[in-house]
Amino acid sequence: MRITFPYMGNSPPVFKQILSEIGYDVVVPPPPSKRTLDLGTKYAPEFACIPFKILLGSYLEAIDLGADTIVSTGGVGPCRAGYYGELHRGILNDLGYDVTIIIIEPPLRHPTQFLQAIKLLLNERKVPLWKLPDIFWRGWLKLNAIDHVEKTSHDIRPFEINKGETTFVFRQCMEEFDVARSRAEIKQATENSLRKLSAIPQDRSREPLKIGLIGEIYVVLEPFANHDVQVKLEEMGVLVDRSIYLAEWTRNNAIKNREYEVKRAAEPFLSELVGGHGRNSIGETVLYAQQGFDGVIQLAPFACIPEIVAKSILPYVSRKLNIPVMTLFLDEQTGEGGIRTRLEAFVDMLGQRRNKKEGQLACVGT
Repeated sequence: MRITFPYMGNSPPVFKQILSEIGYDVVVPPPPSKRTLDLGTKYAPEFACIPFKILLGSYLEAIDLGADTIVSTGGVGPCRAGYYGELHRGILNDLGYDVTIIIIEPPLRHPTQFLQAIKLLLNERKVPLWKLPDIFWRGWLKLNAIDHVEKTSHDIRPFEINKGETTFVFRQCMEEFDVARSRAEIKQATENSLRKLSAIPQDRSREPLKIGLIGEIYVVLEPFANHDVQVKLEEMGVLVDRSIYLAEWTRNNAIKNREYEVKRAAEPFLSELVGGHGRNSIGETVLYAQQGFDGVIQLAPFACIPEIVAKSILPYVSRKLNIPVMTLFLDEQTGEGGIRTRLEAFVDMLGQRRNKKEGQLACVGT
């Protein structure tokens, strides 16, 4: 069996390592591109969101490379992501592809289905059972290490003196993580990455604007889906805090749900589960306002119901807590030029707002 998986952000080295050490012949899907999206758009229902279309296109590209098995994740609540696997299976079967799709459901919500999927996934294992805990643990260590290094890169980029250097160094770091397998190698890759990033010339006298990035998990994590919004903002000199990282999301959905603070913050504005990250988008906006951020950007797939619900409430949250919020809906028609123009306008507005506020404080001080 040749297995593939969804390409999302910087996670591929982790999934490739785990699946190959279990015993699979792994087909790493190509990074999402215009071709990927065009393929998915061609065969997906018109109403489907951009994550659905990119995933479908990614699966088709992986199948062309020889994949016959797909492992993906399910979902809960009103969000349609929980049905992606079945819809993808139906479309691929209609196109004449005989592929197996293994859907891993959130264990805290669907423990029986989760165990069934894991059992099916391990049917092809070529390693003894006693080795599995170490395989999964090292994958978990690598995922956390990659997230830590990525967060560090985001903290450095707004202060870099040579524009683009952080991005260049981070790519080198990811190449090192791709070949790191043992605990010692993962630790060494982490230390090397942090050392390389800290060596980047920086101007720490800058006082950047602070923007929180919220929204649906796939379009927040996958740069192709959001036109690399976070890096664009950081290269404009903005310090961006992303609300979702894959290790934290996995911890909350597979180990222990620790999102009490976010849910508690959302409670006065949205107390019901609306699926996806809809309620999180509200709660995280509240927390960013309390932490003194200058603004918030919501990234949402066009026609995503949970994020549409959140968007309808965010203007009230914005007025109530005095924090500007901009929503970017994303689909196959979204152009990079339009995204950049809106980002520049939002950043300019936040800068003027800060200057006005500082001017008022200066007047009060005199």
